[in-house]
Amino acid sequence: MSLPPDDRLHGPGARPEVWPSLPLDEWRDTYATLHMMTQVVGKIRLACAPMVNHWWQVPLYVTARGLSTSAMPHGSHTFQLDLDLIDHALRLQVSDGEERSIALRTRPVAEFYGEVIEALRKLGVPVGIWPRPVEIEDPIPFDQDLRHTTYVPEHAHRCWQVLRQADRVLTEFRSGFVGKCSPVHFFWGSFDLAVTRFSGRRAPAHPGGIPNLADRVAREAYSRECSSCGFWPGSGAVQEPAFYAYAYPEPAGYREYPVRPEAAYYSDEMREHILPYEAVRRARDPDRMLRDFCRSTYEAGAELGGWNRAELEHDYPAPGRAAPQPAPTFPRHDAVS
Repeated sequence: MSLPPDDRLHGPGARPEVWPSLPLDEWRDTYATLHMMTQVVGKIRLACAPMVNHWWQVPLYVTARGLSTSAMPHGSHTFQLDLDLIDHALRLQVSDGEERSIALRTRPVAEFYGEVIEALRKLGVPVGIWPRPVEIEDPIPFDQDLRHTTYVPEHAHRCWQVLRQADRVLTEFRSGFVGKCSPVHFFWGSFDLAVTRFSGRRAPAHPGGIPNLADRVAREAYSRECSSCGFWPGSGAVQEPAFYAYAYPEPAGYREYPVRPEAAYYSDEMREHILPYEAVRRARDPDRMLRDFCRSTYEAGAELGGWNRAELEHDYPAPGRAAPQPAPTFPRHDAVS
């Protein structure tokens, strides 16, 4: 598929846009295939990493080249899987120096899955996973998935570019909170990047009901009061890439809270505040617009939910700006003891 004209390189030395376009209809097929690839990789992490509260051991992380599991234990060894979305390869590395590379290309997910599992066996770190996707309708086991085949490198690369920019701003937003807060991480089940702040109090049991996700998983994920924001390429009720924010449990008045910017709206079906990605990428200052959305949706949940904000927040200096230091004091040698 061709890219929109305004996103091509223009002239000698020109650079692509910092926030590139990502129309859902243009890359829907690659999106579906890449989603299944990240689930294969994510389930390997799930099988190997020790349990952490809220399932924080299972997400992937944005890197300078794509997405990574980070280091995982396997007996006395350590290994890592990286989805390189520049060179379009899955890189498998083991602490004994052995490594493999698997091409990301158009082919059935079943073939990709088989090659990954075999590569791990040959590397001496065999991993068995439950080969059934989660959090999607009509899941096809990975080893039987001949439906998802499309992989357009250009589209996968654009997705990573958006995730990289979102990760940068969300990481800055995270720095202003000293209470319990998640890393900025990529959940492969729902294919979204998120950061979550917590009030410190227990939450009512989550009702569950997420497609193809055990209710016990949702209950652990939402076992504490939280305010979350993130990015995903769109699906279901929102057929476009968007930033989202929600509070659990949702306090009274959250829907009507004056969230910034004006382009944001509340989706009754999703029960989330939504900020279309297109509004951000076309803004005069995309970073500022996204920061406003993150801050105002957090304020909505924290103010209406009665969080102890004075104990949970701190105004750290922005990167590259030194914090003010008090004037130095020196002992007086002429003082009478």
